[in-house]
Amino acid sequence: MALKMVLFDLDGTLLPMDQEQFTKYYFGLLAKKLAPLGYQPEALIDGIWKGTAAMVKNKGDKNNEAVFWDTFAALLGDHVRADEPTFDHFYRNEFQQVKASCGFNPLAAKAVAMVKQKGLRTALATNPIFPAVATESRMAWAGLDPADFELYTTYENSCHSKPNPAYYQDILAKLGVQPEECLMVGNDVGEDMIAETLGMKVFLLTDCLINKDGRDISIYPNGNFEDFLRFVEAL
Repeated sequence: MALKMVLFDLDGTLLPMDQEQFTKYYFGLLAKKLAPLGYQPEALIDGIWKGTAAMVKNKGDKNNEAVFWDTFAALLGDHVRADEPTFDHFYRNEFQQVKASCGFNPLAAKAVAMVKQKGLRTALATNPIFPAVATESRMAWAGLDPADFELYTTYENSCHSKPNPAYYQDILAKLGVQPEECLMVGNDVGEDMIAETLGMKVFLLTDCLINKDGRDISIYPNGNFEDFLRFVEAL
């Protein structure tokens, strides 16, 4: 079946980053923002991690946004729901400073453009554990724009998360494509290469490789961005 669509991961793929550095910087700024509202840093960060874990385990009954806030409110108190506008303000403002913890690779935007020049469709298959405003910001840091993709997944428009194959099935259904018509490009062996189990083609980008289980990556087409550009050229 001919290839029709390329799905790109964002963090560590189109946007170079060290996950630990990114998370440390992000949480530090968020804790500072919310301290005047009475949030204790340890409780706040614990609540965010548990809310994130709940989104990863989401079975699809609610969207990830609802799952996060239900979990967060259950831990810190229902009053936190009134602070959603402050979180939104943070992502539109202070969160922009987190860009300093990320890298930049001009080949990312070039790769997306090359894929589109080939007549292929594009989607941003980033783990939907962030609100749209934060995802759009990280896209911009990578030199990209929402208009570059037919779909980009966020916690508002998704009800599953990586590495659940249902996350990818949701994308396929929304875009009206078969798995065999898609290529998934990502840097995380566990979260991104799982798409292959559905019948999707994959490419493992190794610039910011995450391989928590130490799997043999030679079983996947893989390489850095220059390798990927050559891979696209050959499509």
